[in-house]
Amino acid sequence: MGLAAGLVVMITCLTGAILVFESELQHIFFKQRYFVTVTGKQLIADSLVNNVIKKMPEAKINGIKIYTDGQRTAEVVIIQPVPKKNKGIKPSDKTENRSAKPEGNRLTVFVNLYNGEVQEVYNHRESFFYFVMDLHRWMLSGEAGKLVVGICTLVFLFILITGIILWWPTNKQILLQRLQIKRSAGFKRLNHDYHVVLGFYSSIFLFVFAFTALAWSFEWFNKGIYTVTNSAMERPKPPKIFIKDSAQRISIEEALQTVAAQNKEVVYYNITLPKDNAGSYSINILSKTASHETATDLYYVNAFSPAINGVQKFADRNLGQKIRATFRPVHVASIYGAPSKSIGFVACLFGAFFPASGIIMWLNRTRKKKK
Repeated sequence: MGLAAGLVVMITCLTGAILVFESELQHIFFKQRYFVTVTGKQLIADSLVNNVIKKMPEAKINGIKIYTDGQRTAEVVIIQPVPKKNKGIKPSDKTENRSAKPEGNRLTVFVNLYNGEVQEVYNHRESFFYFVMDLHRWMLSGEAGKLVVGICTLVFLFILITGIILWWPTNKQILLQRLQIKRSAGFKRLNHDYHVVLGFYSSIFLFVFAFTALAWSFEWFNKGIYTVTNSAMERPKPPKIFIKDSAQRISIEEALQTVAAQNKEVVYYNITLPKDNAGSYSINILSKTASHETATDLYYVNAFSPAINGVQKFADRNLGQKIRATFRPVHVASIYGAPSKSIGFVACLFGAFFPASGIIMWLNRTRKKKK
């Protein structure tokens, strides 16, 4: 089983190590995209959006994300129609459901908060990190690759469990021996010691990363979270609003300020525009006191009057929804910030090493049998 799943495990662990620090690397190498110089008063949200519309009039505005940190750019999400002559080209919005047909290319326009200038138009699908994610989750092969990764993840979990069982010592003296590496030994012994000792130290972390990965690989596992916790999977639907045809939609800034008035300590406001005249502004906020990056609160603001129609706070979600929301920060090792990311990075590197060292150990055993 180790031989069969080894290559896939190596690839997922190596790509996982890269993705652990994706945001930090993005901010270092593409600083102009994410940061601006504070030069005065910030423009209102509508002005930022209008500047994008002027530059890209054919695009449909989906929403805007505004950070309270004045040094960050605003992120305007747009849907750019695919040209008719390029109908054969797949849109760049690769969704979780690969069978879904997006309206067009989903792009992020980074805008300067102070002068409204477009810093960069970013297509995530064309980036290096998307390639790494595609390799990590789908092996560049869509649904077939997703299934392969899922099966190999199950095999990896089985290997981790059986590996600990085989490693488990019978007494304290053997325990001490198995927690040490004999550096003066030859290559075969060193390879064995590194495989066994580092495997023990990293096994719990690798098990957690592999276990949480199953939620993205198998729908039965994802639904099982809610079944085990006896929780509803669906979140409450947005409130319905009945308005007259003559009613005028409020501005994005008015909707933003309606929510901002009730929430002061916020990392960002992620505003999704109404899809039709009977809709609401959906505003996701991440509080500075949130337990992790996906512990967001959702506000619905009436699109025709500055009033909050509904609130879905993270604290009010059921147990299954809270656990499922925690899977991502646990899986990418961001749950406790830089310390947990560092552990995740090292554990992923170890995870890539174990299949190689395990194959070497297997080859050494087969050679002995032949002799």
